[in-house]
Amino acid sequence: MAPSTVFSLANILVLPMWILMIFLPKWKLTRFLIDFKIIPIVLSVVYVFYILQAIIGNGMMDFGSLESVMELFTVQNAAAAGWIHYLAFDLLIGMWMVNQNKEINIHSVLMAPCLFLTFMFGPLGFMLFTALKAIKSKRI
Repeated sequence: MAPSTVFSLANILVLPMWILMIFLPKWKLTRFLIDFKIIPIVLSVVYVFYILQAIIGNGMMDFGSLESVMELFTVQNAAAAGWIHYLAFDLLIGMWMVNQNKEINIHSVLMAPCLFLTFMFGPLGFMLFTALKAIKSKRI
């Protein structure tokens, strides 16, 4: 399958999970998908395939400089692997946040922006969640 097709399918694959975590975090299906990490595992398998294709086709990757990393993203297999890496790890952080929230109980109106920002901008959503968690823990 072409890297561009996999890129599109990976984007489509994660979207329902983010919607479930934002709107139905306690639903049985959502909990099952979070507990067993189904989507991140699927993404991980696809990642391994594309990163191996990039290494086989272009040799070992150099992460030692910004220029080297920029060069990697000109190779379709490497770019697809990199994007899938982002999708998988952002999703894992979102799942972790939902799990953490079972104990700290941040209101869903405040959790929604945390999860949305994690989906769109990774560390920004994580920072917001961490700040809310700190504020919430000081009130208790």
